[in-house]
Amino acid sequence: MVKLQGDCEVDGALVNELYSLLRDQDPIVVVNCLRALEEILKKEGGVVINKPIAHHLLNRMPDLDQWGQSEVLTFLLRYRPRSEDELFDILNLLDGYLKSSSPSVVMAATKLFLVLAREYPDVQTDVLVRVKGPLLSACTSESRELCFTALCHVHQILRTLPGHFSSHYKKFFCSYSEPHYIKCRKMEVLCELVNDENVQQVLEELKGYCTDVSVELAQGAIFAIANIARTYTEQCVGILTELLGLQQEHITSAVVRAFRDLAWLCPQCTDAVCQALPGCEDTIQDSEGKQALVWLLGTHGEKIPNAPYVLEDFVENVKSEIFPAVKMELLTALLRLFLARPAECQDMLGRLLYYCIEEEQDMAVRDRGLFYYRLLQSGVEEVKRVLCSPKSDPSLGLLGDQSKQPVNAWAWEFNTLATVYGRERWALATVQQPVEPSYSCSPYADSRNRDTESLVSEGSKEVLDVRPDTPVSEGNKELLKAHPDAGSLSLIPDVSLTAEEFEKTWLSLDTSCQLSLPWCGLVHADAIQTALRVVHIQTIAMSKAGAQPWKAYLSAQDDSGCLFLTELLLEAADSELQISVKQNEAKPEALQSFISALRTVLEAVAGLES
Repeated sequence: MVKLQGDCEVDGALVNELYSLLRDQDPIVVVNCLRALEEILKKEGGVVINKPIAHHLLNRMPDLDQWGQSEVLTFLLRYRPRSEDELFDILNLLDGYLKSSSPSVVMAATKLFLVLAREYPDVQTDVLVRVKGPLLSACTSESRELCFTALCHVHQILRTLPGHFSSHYKKFFCSYSEPHYIKCRKMEVLCELVNDENVQQVLEELKGYCTDVSVELAQGAIFAIANIARTYTEQCVGILTELLGLQQEHITSAVVRAFRDLAWLCPQCTDAVCQALPGCEDTIQDSEGKQALVWLLGTHGEKIPNAPYVLEDFVENVKSEIFPAVKMELLTALLRLFLARPAECQDMLGRLLYYCIEEEQDMAVRDRGLFYYRLLQSGVEEVKRVLCSPKSDPSLGLLGDQSKQPVNAWAWEFNTLATVYGRERWALATVQQPVEPSYSCSPYADSRNRDTESLVSEGSKEVLDVRPDTPVSEGNKELLKAHPDAGSLSLIPDVSLTAEEFEKTWLSLDTSCQLSLPWCGLVHADAIQTALRVVHIQTIAMSKAGAQPWKAYLSAQDDSGCLFLTELLLEAADSELQISVKQNEAKPEALQSFISALRTVLEAVAGLES
């Protein structure tokens, strides 16, 4: 009914009845009630999980099937234990589900462990060690979807625990019957598992993939070897050089592109790369391969005896070259080589510049030719200053290295599609599907990096906080009775915060929550300021009535010392009031209560003004 009539008013009696049915003896009824409440209360942030409900669901877990268990574990992410003792009691109750035969239960339990134990890194590490077995089993599953998902999660864990699966590296060798997307993901994982003990075996395995009939897989294996070459240079460059002898177009192109990246990231590889390049030009036909070869010849041509003559062949055939990007790369490479070997390059550089300026149809190529021609008129020293940037210093180490990420940086993405698609792609895929109201609350991570699956109310709160007009039946009071400090917020009347202190604090904090409220017409600043003062929310600064855009900055503080800083923004052509809240302490329950109070005030003022 709710899906068919999305604009219908929520029936408070129905909500109460569904909450009461959470105590039903039938576990299927319990899970279905949670799903129904989640759908009905979607606009209010979904089903409320407070202390009595959380512990009730934990006690019913053994009665549920594996799908019900994974659902309940997901809903429990919204509950925050009040004390350390309660936290570890919950973790002890969940301990057995880390060994479940169902991958969905194991993954849901693991995520709940990681989120609840966010302040205990040792506990998080221990959990990741314990789920190694189930994840490895899933990686060898006959289900391709399950296998790929498990590989994505293994790759995610390796960001925090490098080499965590190194002793099981053979589990990630590819099978001939696997689709290419699983093979490519396995090769990515293998690159993360290489160490002194297994490097030879891993390289031999990857070398076998380089001659696969799938062009994508073969080139992926070559790039994987090049990735390992940043640490094990001599062995990998030897394998890549050997592959050039096969004289296969796609293999040669991928090797040359790998050589270009190695010469840029690891200057210590340059000599070996330059020795392997002669002869490659006869095989490469694709644009990316040609660009990589030309870049190498131009940047390191002083170490390659026949570099001017290879580039001269490109110049002779420039009229038949179909890729403008190759022509642009050729201009830059030949000008660089001219600075190192002027006698051999002067004539062909003049011919290339003449062609690019007088005959070339592509405007980007023509403009670059004109730029270089005018740059040469300024003198060789000016060309060197502009064109020859400082080279990488090998003593600086590997430029491609990335520091380890803490578990909390990705714990909320675990067991979501953000792990499979990647954070950026998943954000793009879901950007057109906002949750209403568009909450993005997360005291633990920047709101810009959270996927929309997590844009739900966090922490426990009273049902009355979510829907103030929804009556609670007597039969439900016991189940919904929250902890004394849940769902309640006591703001102090006076906050001694100057505008300068507000600005300094605001700039030092990340956004904890963002939402938007419908707004019609102008803003009556006096009415808003008076209403906010009633609930002890202070106004730091506010635009004049009619200003475009209209802004206001607010502050409030509860009796525990938690500070709430708020920005209100109404654009001229916008029909929504944008609200951003920052919090100096990660207290999701207090944050939700503050948001509820703020929304109530603003909606009341908006209702009066309309």
